[in-house]
Amino acid sequence: MVNFNGTLLSESDSSLSTENRGYKYGDALFETLKVVNGKIFFWEDHYFRLMASMRILRMEIPMNFTMEFLETEILKTLEANDLLKSSARVRLNIDRGEGGKYLPSNDAKVNFNITAESHNNPFYTIVDQLNYRVDLYKDYFMAPGLLSGLKSNNKAIQVIGSIYAKENDLDNCLVLNTNKSIIEALNGNLFLVKGDKIKTPPLEDGCLKGVMRKQILELLAKDVNLLVEEESISPFELQKADELFITNVIKGIVPITNYRKKTYKSDFAKMVVSKLNAKLRLT
Repeated sequence: MVNFNGTLLSESDSSLSTENRGYKYGDALFETLKVVNGKIFFWEDHYFRLMASMRILRMEIPMNFTMEFLETEILKTLEANDLLKSSARVRLNIDRGEGGKYLPSNDAKVNFNITAESHNNPFYTIVDQLNYRVDLYKDYFMAPGLLSGLKSNNKAIQVIGSIYAKENDLDNCLVLNTNKSIIEALNGNLFLVKGDKIKTPPLEDGCLKGVMRKQILELLAKDVNLLVEEESISPFELQKADELFITNVIKGIVPITNYRKKTYKSDFAKMVVSKLNAKLRLT
């Protein structure tokens, strides 16, 4: 079952008009949510990122788009799919409706739709001895700016980069900005560990304003023995790092094991996952 503006429809009965602005122009945003037993992980962070993104795109936010309203619609969708008492992956999609060319018509009104699917792991885990190979994706580059940090439906680099990764037997690729700094992976933010120093690219470099990125930074900031910095990462630093890992809300932390001829450990990543799960159990 799919939720279209509060109405539950079977997937076979649900369809978008060819005039939908999200379909025609990518004039849409989305949030990918992890929900376990009816609890939306980090819901407040997701909600406020979505509202800020809608303002940046000059969308007129409906008066009923409160945190409580959207949470209720998400849980309603989960219940309709018999996923309310299990672990699920939810996509909340917002588009500007229909009408206009590049310039939206005055009649264009914001829509939402929600889909849900089963997800196996209620908490975050790291599988030992699982190879995870990455390389740089250098065919196209991200231009730093407010728009590059949005979770919008314009994901051409991520799509083409994922095809490139598959063709080259890679699990993921690292994305560069126009200054040739590494900003993120195709599906999450990047962290680099070297001794007691942990780095992640700053938002100003063009990386996604990741919800899990925020959680990890908050956890690491509590450890007085660590030096945590939001700094640009050069490709040359990858070979010298002790660990690299990718973060996103669905998988939590994914350690990178191989970059070209370099092999990495995952001890630090495992420690962070343990702290993350401990935090979730308390909330």
